[in-house]
Amino acid sequence: MGTVLRYSLLLLLLLLLGMASELRAVEKDCLGGGFFGGVGGEVGWSLEIDLYRSSCPTAEEIIFGGVQRAVAGDPRMAASLLRLHFHDCFVNGCDGSVLLDDSPAFAGEKTAGPNANSLRGFEVVDGIKLELEASCPGIVSCADILAVAARDAVALLGGPTWDAELGRRDSLTASKSAANKNIPGPNSDLRALVDRFNRLGLSPRDMVALSGGHTIGNARCSSFSSRLKGSPPGGAAVVPGAGEVGFLDSLQQLCDGGNSTALAHLDLVTPVAFDNQYYTNLLNGVGLLSSDQVLVAGGDGQVLAIVEDYAADPMAFFQDFKAAMVKMGRLRAPAGAAGEVRRNCRVVN
Repeated sequence: MGTVLRYSLLLLLLLLLGMASELRAVEKDCLGGGFFGGVGGEVGWSLEIDLYRSSCPTAEEIIFGGVQRAVAGDPRMAASLLRLHFHDCFVNGCDGSVLLDDSPAFAGEKTAGPNANSLRGFEVVDGIKLELEASCPGIVSCADILAVAARDAVALLGGPTWDAELGRRDSLTASKSAANKNIPGPNSDLRALVDRFNRLGLSPRDMVALSGGHTIGNARCSSFSSRLKGSPPGGAAVVPGAGEVGFLDSLQQLCDGGNSTALAHLDLVTPVAFDNQYYTNLLNGVGLLSSDQVLVAGGDGQVLAIVEDYAADPMAFFQDFKAAMVKMGRLRAPAGAAGEVRRNCRVVN
C-alpha cells in the first residue's frame, strides 16, 4: 500500500510540475517575453518585460526622468515623443532608424515628407541616451528608449500605462523612401489608412485606437489645408453641421495669409490631456486632420462603430490603445537586417 501511495504522489507531483510549466509559458507569452517575428522579420529577436533589471537597473527610471523634465517644460513634447515611436515603427520595424541623421551611405528619414519640419524630440532622446551611456554603456538601444519614452509621455498626460517590452536592436541604416511610402499622411483617405496599417498586421481597431494618440499635440496649417477647402474627407456626401462650419472658419482665420507654420491643437477641447475627447470631436465633425475626420466621414460602418465605442467608453479606448501600442512595438526589421546598440542615436557605431 505504501508503494502505491508513493507512486500516486509521484504522478501527482509530475502533473503539477507540468501544469506550472504551462502556466509560466502562458504568462510569459501574455506579458511579451519570448520571441516575436513581426511582419517581415525573422524569429529570434527577443522582447522581454523588465529586460534591463540586472544589466541596467535604472534604465526605465532614467528614461522616465528625461521624459518628465521635457514634458514639464513643454507639454507638447509628450505628443512629439509618442509620434517618434510611431514613425519609427512604421518604417522597417521599431529599430530607431528615425533617429539617424543623413550619412554618405543613406538619406535618413528625418527629411521624408511626413517627418520634415515636423518631428520633434530628438534632443530629448539624445539627453536620455547620454545618461544611459554614463550609467550602463552599450546596454539600452535607442529603439527601446523610444518605446519607453512613448509610454511614459502618455502616462504623464493622464493616459494609460503598460509594461514595456524591451530588447530591440538599433538599425544600421535608414530609408527616406520607405518613410515616404509607409507613414500615413494627414490627408490619407480611409482606404489608404486601413491598407497601410493592415500591411503591418494592424487591424482597423488597432488603427482607430492608435489614431487616438491625436488627443494630444498640435499640427501646422500645412497639415490640415485640405480641411479648409470645404470638401468632406473621403468624399462622403455629408453636410457640415454648424459646429463644424464654425470650427473650419476658426482654422481659416488662423491660417490666413499663407501662414503654413501656425499651430492648431489636434484636440481643441482638452489639448494637453490624454483622454477620449478626440473621438467625441470626430463625431461632432471637428477632427483637425482629414485623416482624423475620415474615420467618421469615410463611409465605413465598422470603423465608425469603433469611434462611437471609444467616445462612449474611455476605458475601452485605454485598453485597446495599450494593446495596439504593444502590438505596434513588436514590429520587426526585415529578415536578415543587422542591428546594434548605438552609442549615439544619431549615427551608427
